[in-house]
This record gives sequence, structure tokens and C-alpha cells, in this order.
Amino acid sequence: MQIGPFTIAFTKSLPMRPVPQSAGRGWLRVNEPYIGAWQLNDEITVPMVAASPAVFSCVMLIASDVAKLGLRLVEQDDEGIWHETTSPAFSPVLKKPNRYQNRIKFVEHWITSKLLQGNTYVLKQRDRRGIVVALYVLDPCKVVPLVATNGDVYYQLTRDDLSQLDEQSVTVPASEIIHDRMVALYHPLIGVSPIHACGIAAVQGLSIQQNSRNFFANGSSPGGILTAPGAISNETAERLKAKWETDFSGDNAGKVAVLGDGLKYEQMAVNAADAQLIEQLKWTAETVCSCFHVQPYMISVGPPPPYANIEPLNLQYYSQCLQSLIENFELCLDEGLELPTQPRVLGTEINLDDLLRMDSTTRTNSAQTSITSGGMTINEARRKFFDLGPIAGGDTPYMQQQMWPLNQLANRSIPAIPAAPTPPPTTETPTAPEDDLKQFPFVLRLKALAMKEALYAAGG
Repeated sequence: MQIGPFTIAFTKSLPMRPVPQSAGRGWLRVNEPYIGAWQLNDEITVPMVAASPAVFSCVMLIASDVAKLGLRLVEQDDEGIWHETTSPAFSPVLKKPNRYQNRIKFVEHWITSKLLQGNTYVLKQRDRRGIVVALYVLDPCKVVPLVATNGDVYYQLTRDDLSQLDEQSVTVPASEIIHDRMVALYHPLIGVSPIHACGIAAVQGLSIQQNSRNFFANGSSPGGILTAPGAISNETAERLKAKWETDFSGDNAGKVAVLGDGLKYEQMAVNAADAQLIEQLKWTAETVCSCFHVQPYMISVGPPPPYANIEPLNLQYYSQCLQSLIENFELCLDEGLELPTQPRVLGTEINLDDLLRMDSTTRTNSAQTSITSGGMTINEARRKFFDLGPIAGGDTPYMQQQMWPLNQLANRSIPAIPAAPTPPPTTETPTAPEDDLKQFPFVLRLKALAMKEALYAAGG
């Protein structure tokens, strides 16, 4: 079947039904914020929640961090080690996924759709060989998963001109769609966005900001009531109300009001300090961060932890927030591109070195430890830690010789202490006194000659 540029192979058609999309009213909406909200047409939609500064910051932080990491094609060797490689069939689509997005924008769109909607649907475009040559991220609001009576999965798509899907409605098999989803709370084919848990908190933060805007637009003056000592008619009440709103609200807020006839003004609304406005707003942002597994300081909510080394913080951010997204992204690409396993195993890999960067001191110490321990060659350490080219003689690992296995040390005999050598017999010939005198320094020889002459003079 040909749909625009897409060639799609269909099996025998079977009756299909849409999957139950949530336990509530639909998986594209957060369930009603309180009982009876749907009767009042009070709903929480994704565009409404995405306007929250905390939600927007978390989504942009996560999506941009995953998108900025390098995406590469890797090959597994006979020893099970992955090495970067290239392939004329698969490398082009990883470098340029489609005609209007580069790699970074494609990955960013993928992760954003998953975080906001809970699902990412990617339509494949194949060539005549059946090789995937383009990938298009679809609008999740226009895709409906279907399940046939025999358990096969299909997807109902509506028209998407940007993706060159020119049919008003078409059903394609699961082999033509890459479906990456968040945690599936209600159905295995339907992911649920973190907004499902933090939508009310995000809307509460928006309400606080809207109320604060109205408060400051009213000259930072809270609302109140005018009371009279006696009964007044409705006409008088309406006239006083209109005059008060005209003369002492909006741009006229803060002007002096003169009250007579026993009228009294009483404040009704609490001010920002009494309502703990900042604390409430901070709580809503922290709740959003907890649902997205982002530390609050990363979106400028609260102070950063008192750590001098940024590497442990990045490791925590990766393990708690990014790792699941990255692992699922790699696996979905491997299966979606139908990468071969014979005669060589190919896969896709996100380069984490771009995320887990180290400072210069830690980088130098890590390189030194890797080289001296024999774990890396000099050229491998230069490339990994310093992004430098190879040098002559740097492809051989080194290890110091004093490192011995314990079993060899235990079986080695202890050498005996050698005996002190005996001095050789003296074979020197006696020397004349004059010769002995030559062995002394010059001063001592003068003193010895003077003593010798004194003895001869004394008759000795």
C-alpha cells in the first residue's frame, strides 16, 4: 500500500478496537482535579500545564540535555565490546532523521512529546530495499493505538502534511511505527505523562501568579467591603460600589478615601505575606520537580547543594532522571531501524561523555590512574580525557614490575642471608719508614720528621 512517500505492507485485515486510553476521561488529559469538575467544564489540559514555569523548565532541561548528547552507530566485536562504526544504510538517518529536522531537534522533539503527552509516535519512511531512510515524530493527539482480535497492534493516523501523510485517516501496522512511552499505568500501550501527577500543583502555581498579578494591578490593595451603621437601599449600595471601584481601584488605587455617614472599610482578602505566597509558589515548583525527577536547584528553585565537585551531581541527575529515557530511546531506535545482528551486531548509543564531564583536576587524576593501573593506553587516555590525538608509542599499556600475584609470592622461597666474606690474606711487603711517612699528609710528615731529628739530637 502506498501512502504518499510511505510504502506500507498490510496483512489480512481483522476487526480492531481502540485501546482503553486511561482510567479517566482520556489519556491526553489529566483526570478531573476534583469531584464534579467535569460538570463545571473545569479541566487541566497539557497546554495549560506546560505554561507553568516549573513544568516548562523541567521539560526543556531534560529534552535539551538528552538532545545535546552525541548519537552514534556502534558495532559489537567478538569480545562483546562496542566500537563506533559507520554504515551506508543506517548512518545517514541517524545524522539527518528527516528533511526538516537535524539530529538535535529530532531528539528534542522526541523527548518533549514523551514528557508532555506520555507517548512518542515516530513514523518510518522506507526505500525500495525496505531500509528506513527517514523518521517523523507525529502529533500524539492524532494517533490512536488499535488492537486486533488476534492481538496484533495497529495505529490509526490522521493527516499530517509536515510528515507528508496525505490521507485523512489511515491505519498502519506496528512495524511502521516506533512507539516510545512513559510508565503505563492503565494499559501496556498507553504511557502516562508526569503531568498526570503534578498537573494540579502546576495549575495552582499558575493561579498564585495570576492572583498576584491581579493584586499588584490593583495597586497592591486587597479587596474589602464597605459597611454602614444602618440599612441602605440596593440603589445606594450599587452607587457606592461603582464609585469606590471607579475612584479607588486600578490606576487610582492608593488614593485617599473620605468616608462619611458612618461608612467603614473592612479588608476581606488576605495579603501576600499572610497567605505565604512565596512558600506556596515554591512548594508547587518542588512538587513538579519531584514528578520529573529533577533536583529543584537545577531549575533555580532553592539553593544548590554544598558540593565542590559537579561530577557526583551529574551522576545523580543521570541515574534518577535521564538514564531511563536514554536507555528506552536507544532500544526503540535499535528495534525501529531493524538493525542487523548477523554477520555483525549493530546498535545505537548515546555518548554520555558529553554529559558526565569532569573538571581539569579530576580529569588529570583519572587519566593518570587509568594509565598507571594498566586499564588504558596513553593514547586511549589522551582521547577520552583530553580529546587529543595519538602519539608514537602510546598504544601499549604499561604496568610496574613490583606487582606480583599473591599465590606466586606465597610459593616463592625466602633467600638465605649470605655469610660475611672473609678478608683475603695480606701479601704486602714491608715498606721503609720513609715510605710510611709518605702515606701521611704533608703537615703530619713535617711533624714526624721534626720529632725524629729531636730524638737523634738527644742521642736516641
